[in-house]
Amino acid sequence: MNHTVTLAIFIAAYVALGLGRVPGLRVDRTGVAIIAAATMVIAGSLPWDDAVRSVDAHTLVLLFGMMIVAAYLRLSGFFSLVTLWAVRRARSPRGLLAAIVAAAGVLSALFVNDVVCLVLAPLVLEISRRLGLPPVPYLIALATAANVGSVATLTGNPQNMLVGSFSSLTYRAFLVRQAPIAVVGLVAVFAVVWLVYRRALPPAFAEGGAAARAAVHYPLMVKTLIAVGVMLVAFLAGVPIALVAIAGAAYSLLTRRVKPEKVYREVNWGLLVLFVGLFVLTGALERSGFVDDLGRWAARLGLHRPAVLTIVAAIVSNLVSNVPAVLLFKPIIPTLGEPDRAWLILAMASTLAGNLTLLGSVANLIVAEAAREARVDIGFLEYSRVGVPLTIVTLLVGWLVLTLVPV
Repeated sequence: MNHTVTLAIFIAAYVALGLGRVPGLRVDRTGVAIIAAATMVIAGSLPWDDAVRSVDAHTLVLLFGMMIVAAYLRLSGFFSLVTLWAVRRARSPRGLLAAIVAAAGVLSALFVNDVVCLVLAPLVLEISRRLGLPPVPYLIALATAANVGSVATLTGNPQNMLVGSFSSLTYRAFLVRQAPIAVVGLVAVFAVVWLVYRRALPPAFAEGGAAARAAVHYPLMVKTLIAVGVMLVAFLAGVPIALVAIAGAAYSLLTRRVKPEKVYREVNWGLLVLFVGLFVLTGALERSGFVDDLGRWAARLGLHRPAVLTIVAAIVSNLVSNVPAVLLFKPIIPTLGEPDRAWLILAMASTLAGNLTLLGSVANLIVAEAAREARVDIGFLEYSRVGVPLTIVTLLVGWLVLTLVPV
């Protein structure tokens, strides 16, 4: 009975996570995770002490630390400054597209992709309007490039952070294997967006268009960039990434220039709570003994084969979102023949699959919401003209790279 109750709660929670809400109620994904985790404990599926132990503090600390550092960079104007620097070197609409793809991809590899989209979407809207260009191609390029660029590092997105906590992969080992996928993927982003919208983009900028300006707090930016530089060196040296992230956050918080309340408002507390609830859900599933059933299911499906794992991970990520998907695969990956390669494939597929549809990733939704507020419509089908072919191409590239390159 306990096994059945646990499974029923888990399935109901993942269905709601896939829908993004509970029909008839105002409950979002974070609320679903809280309700499901509490129900698991109340129903006896997971004792309270075990529920507390199931929460992976390393992942939460890593995500929180990166959010704090990214918040200081955002408040200092760093993201806007880098993007405008790249844009000013663009000589044509096609060059502008390349500049936005490169800026979004590189920044997302270094920092959380959702934060990058949150900062750059209004800037891209302003730039495109000032230069007399249609904003939709550039906004879609921003969202897709942020997703693709984030695949390169363990700190690029939340699902990669989970993989870093669950696997034995170091920051450097992950970077060496995933960076080529990100580079080729960014080229694919530019190529697909340009091919789809080449007739909508003029050959030259409108006359009189002026580039936007960024408000920059240079002392704060320099201080935070020093912290970021030290953090990157520590990441590459093999220091535990959660420890590095929280140390960088602690250093950044030592300031007389910015009120801490402004920084805390930049933290995505809902995402952190979502993680806690999902950890408890996964812990209850593991305790119920259903992991053995998952292992047998994985063997029958052939998840030990990289191609099958890539396809299944991409499908599941689009059904329930990438973070819940990675947690769903957590008990399965160690049972496969090459767990390190499997973790790499899971990180790659769950991230790149986010480009398939407009609802595939939080980064896409952030850009779409920013566009809606500016009265620019990015429709589901409009986005899919780029997202579907781009996802197929990048998943194929990722599968080939991670299959051919030894781990």
